[in-house]
Amino acid sequence: MGIGVSVFLLAVGAILAFAVDVSVQGLDLETVGVILMIVGAIGLLLSALFLSSFSPYGRGAGRDTVVREERF
Repeated sequence: MGIGVSVFLLAVGAILAFAVDVSVQGLDLETVGVILMIVGAIGLLLSALFLSSFSPYGRGAGRDTVVREERF
């Protein structure tokens, strides 16, 4: 799940939880909205962590290691 899908799920969940005032028999739209927001937030967090693991700016990636050999 990418960042775009996660933000979309967050937006749809927020709309269902806070803006829709429709009563559906056998389905609570507010609960469905909260579940979508939780799934979207988890997806956004995992996407951000996954993308940061390939970032060239973290964890010393790309640094040169110099091995010094001593001669006697």
